[in-house]
Amino acid sequence: MPVYTTKVVWRGGHDGELTCGNGPKMAFSAPPVLQGRSGVMTPEDAFVASLNMCFHLMFVWAAERLKIHLVSYQCEAEGHVVDLLDRTSTIERVVLKPVIKVKAESAKRVGKALEWARKYSLIANSIKAPVLIEPKIESEP
Repeated sequence: MPVYTTKVVWRGGHDGELTCGNGPKMAFSAPPVLQGRSGVMTPEDAFVASLNMCFHLMFVWAAERLKIHLVSYQCEAEGHVVDLLDRTSTIERVVLKPVIKVKAESAKRVGKALEWARKYSLIANSIKAPVLIEPKIESEP
């Protein structure tokens, strides 16, 4: 069973540096509204991004297996935060908004690829927040 690792190092204030087990290194901070700085990754960004990336990869995987002629794919993701009565916060839901363009002969199979992407997304299956998918599907001749 794979194990994924990261390392964080405090860089002063509310800043740190993240090193991922497969090599990437990046600065991060708290969000600006929580005394962090703008222009760098935040834990909230990383949470939403990890779901978006995983769903994307699973969609591409499903499209290949379903022989969908994919022309383009892009997806905006929104992590909606709710503040609770005890002054804690949680991600209440994540909304994925993929815009998918396929060749016309593949259009009927896109729904199945979206189902598979959701079903096999490790990250989506690992979080307690609901994951809503609001696709826009376009086809071309």
